[in-house]
This record gives sequence, C-alpha cells and structure tokens, in this order.
Amino acid sequence: MINTLKRFAALWLVLLSMQAAVAQQQLQSPAQFLGYELGQQFTTQNRVLDYVNYLAAQAPNRIKVEEYGRTYENRPLVLAYVASDENLPRLEQIRENNLRQAGLQNGQVQGDQPAIVWLSYNVHGNESVSSEAVLQVLYDLVNSQNAQSREWLQNTIVILDPMVNPDGRERYVQWYNQASNRGGNASPYAWEHWEPWPGGRPNHYYFDLNRDWAWQTQVESQQRLKVYNSWLPQVHADFHEMGAESPYYFSPAAKPFHESITPWQRQFQHTIGEYNRQYFDKNNWLYFTRESFDLFYPSYGDTWPTYNGAIGMTYEQGGSGRAGLAYKKADGDTLTLTDRIAHHVAASEATIKAASEKASELKQEFQKYYSTSLRNPGGEYKSFVLKSTANTAGNLKALTDYLQQQGIQYGYARNKGSVKGYNYLNGKTESIKLAPEDVVISMYQPKSVLVKVLFEPKSTLEDSLTYDITSWALPYAYGVQAYAVKGRVDMSQTAPAAPAAAAISIDKPYAYLARWNGLEDLRFATQLMQQNVKVRMTELPFEMDGNTYEAGTLIITRTGNERLGDKFDANVRELAQQYGVQLAATNTGFVSSGADFGSGSVRYLKAPKVALLSGEGVSPYGFGEVWHFFEQQINYPVTVLNTSYFSQVPLQEFDVIILPTGSYTKVLDDKTLEKVQDWVRSGGKLIALESAVSYLAGKKGFELKKKGAEEEEKEAAKKERKDKDPYENLRSYAAREREALESEVQGSVFRVDLDKTHPLAFGYGDSYFALIRSADTFQFMEDGWNVGVLKKDNHVAGYVGQGAKKQLQDALILGTQRLGHGQIVYLADNPLFRGFWQGGKLLFGNAVFVVGQ
Repeated sequence: MINTLKRFAALWLVLLSMQAAVAQQQLQSPAQFLGYELGQQFTTQNRVLDYVNYLAAQAPNRIKVEEYGRTYENRPLVLAYVASDENLPRLEQIRENNLRQAGLQNGQVQGDQPAIVWLSYNVHGNESVSSEAVLQVLYDLVNSQNAQSREWLQNTIVILDPMVNPDGRERYVQWYNQASNRGGNASPYAWEHWEPWPGGRPNHYYFDLNRDWAWQTQVESQQRLKVYNSWLPQVHADFHEMGAESPYYFSPAAKPFHESITPWQRQFQHTIGEYNRQYFDKNNWLYFTRESFDLFYPSYGDTWPTYNGAIGMTYEQGGSGRAGLAYKKADGDTLTLTDRIAHHVAASEATIKAASEKASELKQEFQKYYSTSLRNPGGEYKSFVLKSTANTAGNLKALTDYLQQQGIQYGYARNKGSVKGYNYLNGKTESIKLAPEDVVISMYQPKSVLVKVLFEPKSTLEDSLTYDITSWALPYAYGVQAYAVKGRVDMSQTAPAAPAAAAISIDKPYAYLARWNGLEDLRFATQLMQQNVKVRMTELPFEMDGNTYEAGTLIITRTGNERLGDKFDANVRELAQQYGVQLAATNTGFVSSGADFGSGSVRYLKAPKVALLSGEGVSPYGFGEVWHFFEQQINYPVTVLNTSYFSQVPLQEFDVIILPTGSYTKVLDDKTLEKVQDWVRSGGKLIALESAVSYLAGKKGFELKKKGAEEEEKEAAKKERKDKDPYENLRSYAAREREALESEVQGSVFRVDLDKTHPLAFGYGDSYFALIRSADTFQFMEDGWNVGVLKKDNHVAGYVGQGAKKQLQDALILGTQRLGHGQIVYLADNPLFRGFWQGGKLLFGNAVFVVGQ
C-alpha cells in the first residue's frame, strides 16, 4: 500500500510538472495579452498590473508579485520578484542572508547566495517608455523557453518595480491617449507633443521622486525604501528619459563622483557600461557616456543606492513626455515608442547579464563594503554628536526618526567627559561636554558611508560642473546643534530615562503657555485654531514664576474660550500630548517682567483662510511643496486657485494668498496686480516665494528692489575694461558652461542673519541656515522690515561662483512690507524646498499664521 501511494505521488508530481511546462509554452507575450504590439499605444497602469499578475498566475515557480504600498491617489505599488525554480521558494532566506552579509542581521549565511539586482522603472511619470519596456523584460525573464534568462537566474534574482510613480504616469498617459492622433503624429508641433501643466513627471503632490530617495518626504519613497532597506541589492538601475533630440545614456557616469564612492564601484560602472555597449553597438544604436549625469547629490536613484553599497546607475532614453508614439527629430529621423522600448529592454538585459556573469565579484565586494564600513570607516570624522540641551525636543526627535527610517544606528553618550568637535553652528573646533542624553551617531556601523555623506559639514567637490545642489548636511537641514568629532565617542544603545513631564497642577488655569520652537508647535497651534480654540502669542519676551519665555510663546487664555466649557482644558491638553508639546499653566495674567497677557503686545492669532496659486505660470514643484506642507505636514485647509481664473476670484474671501515660485508675467498683469494690491491694502497678506519675489520687485507699490552693483563698482569696471588687455576678450567656447557657473550658486548653505524680534523670525535665534539656490538678490528696504539678510562671509558650505558670491553679500533674503492695512511677505529663499529642509518650516508657518496678525 505504501509503495502504491509513493508511485501515485510520483506520478502526480510528473503530471504537475508537465502541466507547468505546457502552461509555460503557452505563456502569452505582452502583445498577445494586451491585444496590440508594444509601442503601438501607451498601456494604462491597470493593464500593466494585469499583465504582471497574469505572469505570476501562469508561472508561480518563476515570479512572485508583492504589493508594498499605495500612492496618494490610492494606486497600488508593486514589486515583481523573478528567480529560478530553486530560488523563488527561498526568497526570504536569500533576503536574510544578504542582510547578514551586510552586518545588519545576526546569523550565518544559509545555502548558496545569488546576486540581487533591483530595476526601477518610471520614477518620472511622463518618462513613460519604462513601464512599456518592463513588460517585455518580465516576459523574457519568466519565459522558461528563454535559455539566456534561465542561465542568468541560476545565480541572480531580479526585483523589478514596474511603475515607481503611478499617479504621475497615469496623468500623462490619460492626457496623451486623449490628445494623440490615431497612431501618433510625428510632427513636433502636434498637440500630443505639448503636455499641459503640470505635466506627468512628478507625483500627486508634484514632487520629483527621483530627488526624494534620501529625504523620503513622499509616501511612495517611504514605502519603497522600507522594502529596499530590507533587501539592499548589489545592483540598482533607474530607468529614465531625457530630451527627445538626445540618443541614449548609460554608465559610466560623469564627474563629479563623491569621494566616498569606492574604486570598485567606479570600476563596475565601466563594467556594466561595457555590457551595454555590446548590445548597442550590435544594433548600431547611438549612445553617450560620462556626460551630464554625475554621482554626487545623495538623493537620486543612482547615488542613494550607491551610498548603500550597490552599483547604482541611471539610464536615460531620448524621448520623455515630448516624444509620444512618434517624434520627428531635427535631423529628420523619427523616434518611435518602439525604438525607445527596445533600448530600455536592451539596457535591462545587459545589466542583468553583467550581474550574473560577475555575481561572485559583486557578492564579495558587497560584503567587503559593509565589513569595511563597520571596522574601518572612511572620512575625517568618526562620530557625530547631537546635543540634547541645545536642541528642542521636537527637532531632535525629527532627526532621530529620520535616522531610523534610513536604517542608521545611533546611541547615547556613555560618559560625561569632554571631547573636541567641529561646531556646525560657528564652524569652529571646540570642546564639548557630553551628557547622557546626547545623541551619538558612530561611523563604526554598516551604513557608515551613508552617515558620512549625510553628515559631513562640507562635501568635497572634485568638479564644480554638477547636476544638483552641493550641500545638504543634516544638522543644517534640521536646524540642530551638532558636532563632528574625529575620534570615537563611547556610547550606549539604551536611551536614558526621559525626565518626567512636569504635571500641570492647576485644574482650570488662567492660561496655558507653550513655547514656539519647531514644527510640532505650529501643528499644535493650527489644530487648536481648527477646534475653535482662541490662541494668543506674545511679541515680547517675558518672565513668570522664575521662567523666561521668548517672543512667540503661545498664550492660551481661558478668557475668550468660555464657550468651550470643560472641553477647553481637555482639547488643549490632549493636543499638546499628541504633538509632544510641553505645556505650562498659570493662575494669573501678570508677569514679573515683559508684557502682561492683556497687553497690546499679546496678539490674537486668527485662523486664516489661505489660498494658493497653481496652474500655468506657476512652478509645479514650488506649488507642490506648499500644497504638501498644508495637507500632509500640518493638516491645515488650503484653497487651491488656478491661474486661469484667478483674475475673477473675489479675493476678500481669503486672508492669505501664496504665490509659489513661477513666471507671473501673464498671470499678474497690471490690472490683476492692482486688484491684488487693493486686497492687501484692505487687510490681506500676500506671500511671495523665490521668482515670484523677483517679479514683484521694483513694481509700483512694492518696496523691494533687485540688488545691483554699486555705482563705484560700475565705474571701476568701466575703467578696468579700458585698461584691460584686449586679448582677454578671446574666450574658449568649450569652457562656456564652466564660465556660466561663475554667476551661479548650486544649492549651498548660507547663514542668514535674523532680526529675531520680528514675528517672521519667532522661534529662531540670531540666525538660521538656509539652502540658497539662486544669486537673484535684493537691496535692503528703506520702509520695510529686513528680517533675514546675508552679510559678508555668510557662506557655509557648497559651491558658489565668484560672481554669485559677490551678489550674495549684503542682500535681503527674508522681508516684510506694510501696505495699507495688510502685509507683503518676501521669501526670496524657499524654506520648503523639496520638503526636506526642516529648519525652515517654522519660518514659513510664521509667514502664514503670525506675521501681520
């Protein structure tokens, strides 16, 4: 009987294997499944997922599909894991083995370990060829009749993200499918080649997800990188498109390379480039390498994986949202979607092939990378200390929460001795007295390279011709006092016991007090406003019960909130607990020094009705940064107005109007601008950011004027030109890009001197660190308030051309102007840039909720 059962089981397994083989032979190609050849039309997101799920159902021994999250518009985010029949069932073991090799998980590696390749498609939604190409790549990998892919998968697993940015891609595809002619019109003047505002490139909140890898401000990034950190592949390739006139770009990357990129990583960039070259040369396809796309800024899909031990690469196909199904280029050739698909498929296969044939070296170097990080980290500094007493609890928590998201380990100072460290605030090396509550980030950890890149005060730039910002150190970005220490600081992993929060002993106090120091305080205040709790703020420092309270302190009095009854105390205390705000309470409105609570210097903060401009003329990114701030960061209502009908809006419906950066020549014509000024004179508040400030400067009624050279400088320049050698006018055409950099600032950190007595600067000290990205500067105002200014030698870190450096001296960055009963707030620096510069967010909150109240 037992032998009969065994024979029956064996026969059953044979039948299952035969059935699986038949199913594989009948596996439908993308064209068979979709009903059209790839390249004939764009495939919507739901159909892309349908095919991915179809493959998983038909070949469950080769592919596994996992939903890892949802977008802001509730579209699924998925990963497809492709492996051999032997490796797919042991994916979890392979994942854990890889983390053990990196020193991020304890235990021994079990069984053979394949190389891990992660391919990301369509991070920019209108670079839409990616999600067409991935369908062919998946089919070729899963199809058991493909001998080449069977060979690759013997020692490699491939993780594919078919659509990193579904919301942006659907925005583009839905528009294109409506606008295009049947089969596409190749004329570059056809409607289908002129994508409307805001374009499909960004996500729902108009953030560029390819600049968000390190900062993780967007829900797509947060969910994706949680999975990425649980795998840490050896190779990551990010698929993009560029201008339609360009051919194809693949590695090796251009300079500058960050100094932390290892020689092996640089070498393997060339190795994978060689594999790609073979594919492209065989087909006589044009391509270029070592130009434009560098490896420096840490938040790209090539650099962030690189700083996490991978070989990170960007692939760029000519096309993007301009190309559509077919596009006639300037040279007379027609670029088709079919061409673009073929190129991305080839680059995908070349990458997988390179990883498979070099799997042993990849795994060996990956393990060496993390072993070196743990035992012999590079860089001048070996520890970073965040002082507990010098930083607000909210800012410190925001930064440690961020470290946890990144998988960066930190601890607390074990000893109370002193060490010497570089003070980020003043740029000096000085003695630090350690306390048990001080946060310590050691370089002796698996992710030390990432720590070095994110914390180094000044990054070494081997070439100024770079693609993005050049400074981003987290202590500046988060506005925390920190020290970089050259030695190892002894630390404990156990957090010291937090001091017990002072209990409020008064049952029904005269007033509650809350300090104004960070974003959590702003959230607290705005939520109180939305619950109809009246909130006041002092414009002057005061002392009470032996404690000093700075200007900006919130004063929440029982007077004015009587209608809430017992809910008043409950609401205030519950919201304070929710946002981590430490409350104080008092039974009197009398202060020992400063202004009493009934003084005119203690102002009521009205809950403003806020409008935000969007549409043609407005930067989608600038708009998205403000939109995201209100909806996702402080949860406060904002009304979005489109520029197409802004001139018809009854402005008296709003208290605040925000102009994000953009081009306002057509939006704010003379008539509309006069209407806006009348609204301001009647008590409105206009907030302008970046290029919106430039547009307003010099116009009638606006005190702000652009900064120009002083008259004596002009005269000196004229004289110099007369005496100068005429041959100096003979310039090199090849050097034109570098010469242009002389007048540019590329995302550099500057110390902005503040008038901390002004409401725009409440919650800050005498200065704050800003990420300056433009040399457009302004003169000090005679009749307005020059709240934030750049003086001589205020540059801290990052690249600044000599011409730009002169422009960025003695210049206004932040200011306000009274106009009638209203206010104009000028923010020449955008404190919400990319959503990651935490140190500037309270300042923007001041502009909206505090200035002019």
